[in-house]
Amino acid sequence: METYRMVLLDIDYVTCDEKPVIRLFGKDKSGDNEPIIAFDTSFRPYIYVLPHDTDSCIRELEELGIGKMEVLEMRDLGRMTPVIRAEFSHPSEVPKLRDRIRNLDSVRDIREHDIPFYRRYLIDKSIFPMSELEFQGEVRESAPLVEADDVKLVEITGEVSSTGQGTHELDILSFDIEARNPHGMPSPEEDEIIMIGVAGRDFSRVISTRGDHLDYVEVVDDEAEIIRRFAEIIREEKPDILVGYNSDNFDFPYISRRAEILGVDLNPGWDGSGIRTMRRGFANSTAIRGTVHVDLYPVMRRYMNLDRYTLERVYRELFGEEKFDLPGDRLWEYWDRDDLRDELFRYSLDDVTATYRIAEKILPLNMELTRVVGQPLFDISRMATGQQAEWFLVRKAHQYGELVPNKPSQSEFSERRGRRAVGGYVKEPEKGLHENIVQFDFRSLYPSIIISKNISPDTLTTDPECDCHVAPEYGYRFLKEPRGFIPSVIGEILSERVRVKGEMKRSKDPVEKKLLNVQQEALKRLANTMYGVYGYSRFRWYSMECAEAITAWGRDYIKRTIRMAEDFGFHTVYADTDGFYATYTGRKS
Repeated sequence: METYRMVLLDIDYVTCDEKPVIRLFGKDKSGDNEPIIAFDTSFRPYIYVLPHDTDSCIRELEELGIGKMEVLEMRDLGRMTPVIRAEFSHPSEVPKLRDRIRNLDSVRDIREHDIPFYRRYLIDKSIFPMSELEFQGEVRESAPLVEADDVKLVEITGEVSSTGQGTHELDILSFDIEARNPHGMPSPEEDEIIMIGVAGRDFSRVISTRGDHLDYVEVVDDEAEIIRRFAEIIREEKPDILVGYNSDNFDFPYISRRAEILGVDLNPGWDGSGIRTMRRGFANSTAIRGTVHVDLYPVMRRYMNLDRYTLERVYRELFGEEKFDLPGDRLWEYWDRDDLRDELFRYSLDDVTATYRIAEKILPLNMELTRVVGQPLFDISRMATGQQAEWFLVRKAHQYGELVPNKPSQSEFSERRGRRAVGGYVKEPEKGLHENIVQFDFRSLYPSIIISKNISPDTLTTDPECDCHVAPEYGYRFLKEPRGFIPSVIGEILSERVRVKGEMKRSKDPVEKKLLNVQQEALKRLANTMYGVYGYSRFRWYSMECAEAITAWGRDYIKRTIRMAEDFGFHTVYADTDGFYATYTGRKS
């Protein structure tokens, strides 16, 4: 048995002999950075059952076939309550039995029945994707559902832990396809793929059936070979991250359908598996086991406010320069004409190079959010900021011994959806040219209010005799003690951000400064998200009272500050939420 260290890139679970097996995909840091699949057969799913009567509840659970149970005391919105931890032999049993358990006479409620098994593993083991793990294990010749001979296979035989190391130089590969499109928008049913561009740290090339006079073009026999060669590059290179632009909804579905029509087997996964496309709401998500696929298009829509989110527009915004462009509806003409084809090759190469440069610039923040939130980069890159905040709280709840609230039912969601908290105070700008402008700004206003006023669902009370913070306008009361769950978590985030910014100021190393800046930006983004999710209809810790109290205190603070400024001779010309602009007109008498 040896000790292994690996950077965790991806995680899933498979079934072997009717038992779940967690698989961790990463790069071996105890060796020569080779790909490694570590598998753990010891972990089992569970839920929490809140009983009316513990003894009778245990008897009824035994009758349902639940064999392993443990009685615990946990906090439920701040109040200690007895719970039964009920373990299952396989994740598929949870959705089959949860409603039967919920409907037992002895059961008051069930919790944490909707946390995916692989996420449960990450949370319970306190391990973080894109960070370094350490574990005891033994090399095996084979692993469950792995058909590959170029990956180290290790069975985990001891505890898995995080080493706290988060720095890892990413191996990124970008890709982009071009299809012949004589009818406008190409259709995979009839329009062939004419080239696929790929770019990595040390190379960029275009795979096509023509263009052998260009040194960056790799010429193959036909379309099927273009697709086969693309999959082969992913399988051979095994990059940490594969990036595309709108690749979830265009490139990968197109490649998969053309491969199906042409009879090409796609197996780029580290375990020898193919491309998996999953439906998520109104969009697709495409996964390759081991290598993390990130579609930059939805990422950029969340992180930038632009009129359009084309690759060309985003590239110009980030780098201040134009990428080579062609009219999208005429790409087929550039392919068909010998005198124009070189421009199409240049366009393809420029597309994939631009995608790579955007990834280099944007992914570090997503990587840091992955390490902070503790969910896989594949998921983080497709989550709204509110979802990221919620999963961060789910992990913290486990750490604090707090039960996670259930998602709202459809009727609860419908009831919540029509309610909106009043926003921050806004004073419309006074028209005209203003001189001697000064800016007043609250630092982290809403997070600071949550902490200072202890605003949390578990501190909200109707007790008129309690020692409370009382919200202006609404009169909502929040206990001063003990510290609420969410204020405690936000306090941790802000304290950590202060620590990181202090390190950044003291550091003389420009590389270290850059890494620390990314860390503090991730923490800032997470903290600023927290205040808004109280009023989000699907949020597990939803509380309209909390949402209204936060903005009420915010409005109160900025109005009071404006009045104080006026007493010192300042006249406000514009105000919005957490700050205002004013001109100095002379101190009042």
